[in-house]
Amino acid sequence: MSKFLLGFSLIVTVMIVASPSKAQERRGGGRRSQAVPGKELPHPPKVDDDAPIFELKNLEDQVVSLKELAEKGPVVMLVLRGWPGYQCPICNRQVGEFMSKQAEFEKAGASLVMIYPGPVDLLAEHAKEFQGAKEFPEHFHYVIDPDYTFTNAWGLRWEAPRETAYPSTFVVGKDLKVKFGITSTSHGGRASAADVLNELEKLK
Repeated sequence: MSKFLLGFSLIVTVMIVASPSKAQERRGGGRRSQAVPGKELPHPPKVDDDAPIFELKNLEDQVVSLKELAEKGPVVMLVLRGWPGYQCPICNRQVGEFMSKQAEFEKAGASLVMIYPGPVDLLAEHAKEFQGAKEFPEHFHYVIDPDYTFTNAWGLRWEAPRETAYPSTFVVGKDLKVKFGITSTSHGGRASAADVLNELEKLK
């Protein structure tokens, strides 16, 4: 009987260890982080196309305007996955990487806009949670896209369970034309800060 109980407890232990926890899934570490194909592929503006103008609000309720930023210099746009029901760990790493190069972006005369899309309900609260203790420099702008107004205008809506926008990176020039763009149809496959800095160098 004792051997039977010992064997049973070992089986239960293995099952518990092997199963992803709810907390892991919320962080994107379990089944929920797998990309689900959208109803249609992204169709963002291409290089040399006019960039669709947008005005989005930051967490201080201030308007951030693409047109106004472009008057000062090139604009880098990071379209994050925002709130698909959990905080995206890949987005967090990408933002951290770009923040580590903030001096280089400032030297290039570029502004950076990080766009956090999602359903309007509690989006600002989720965006604050994503920001956490991060302190963005003056030329980095963190904005929200409630109910996907920007996301739809740029052809980036990812319509699938627990998805929001196709993660993308763009560079918009002072002439308001797209100079560079990468859009991923998965959670990874994103432009690096080095990729973007190389493109900014070409605009000089």
